[in-house]
Amino acid sequence: MTTLTLPPLGAAARRQRILGVVRRDFAALRRSPIRMFEILFWPTVELVLWGFVTLFLQSQRVPFVVTFLLGAVLLWQVLQKASNEISIAFLEDIWSRNLLNVQVSPLSSVEYVTGLMLFALGKVAVAVMVMAGLAYALYGFGVMTLGVGLVPFMGVLLVFGWSLGLVGISAVLRFGENAQVIAWSLVFVVQPLAGIFYPVSVLPEPLRVVAWFTPASHVFEGMRTVMAGGAVPWDRMAWAAGLNVVYVAATLALFGWALRYARRHGKLSRFGD
Repeated sequence: MTTLTLPPLGAAARRQRILGVVRRDFAALRRSPIRMFEILFWPTVELVLWGFVTLFLQSQRVPFVVTFLLGAVLLWQVLQKASNEISIAFLEDIWSRNLLNVQVSPLSSVEYVTGLMLFALGKVAVAVMVMAGLAYALYGFGVMTLGVGLVPFMGVLLVFGWSLGLVGISAVLRFGENAQVIAWSLVFVVQPLAGIFYPVSVLPEPLRVVAWFTPASHVFEGMRTVMAGGAVPWDRMAWAAGLNVVYVAATLALFGWALRYARRHGKLSRFGD
């Protein structure tokens, strides 16, 4: 029998280790019906709730395009789940007392985070597809009405959500398990600034400045522009993408610092106790 050994620092070996993280998390998900149920339950509840609100507003002849709400809900789920799913995947390693095992394995920190991101991407894709199907079946709303803007809109939100998730993970590494609430709730801190269900112009002037540096706000403003019949505001999408590059680099650096701190102070062995 011939044993195939890949160079440990080669691209093929790195790819196998990243896919190993994805396969591990998928195996855990497949064996837990509760986890699979949770992926779809809350997005479905939120879609149905806002769908009923939309139907009510239509019956009252409210003078604005109420389908904005359904589009906003769908895109909001991309941001929320991108942030929460990567945090949850990390927290599950803590809850199962597996984080130390991961850290002493040949898996590098970048490979570990990349694997978490890819697994979160898969869960986001499933949730969005289910929500899009329900939105069309129940309310006649087709997500493709966003046209070519759909891809950059979702891409910006996905990457921004990952950045928020990394901040939450870093907080847990630095301050311990009591900081779990940050990992869960950080995306909701951003929600008022993102202008999900209303234009950013309604915010006070200081918050409008902050919103300008929030990638999600440009996505939801762009969504309303497209659904009102306008063109995709590519200048705003370019600005949002540039912000994402800066934020991802900053949050990866923050994660690296927090991980080194946890290792230096022996925190990794105490997680889950």
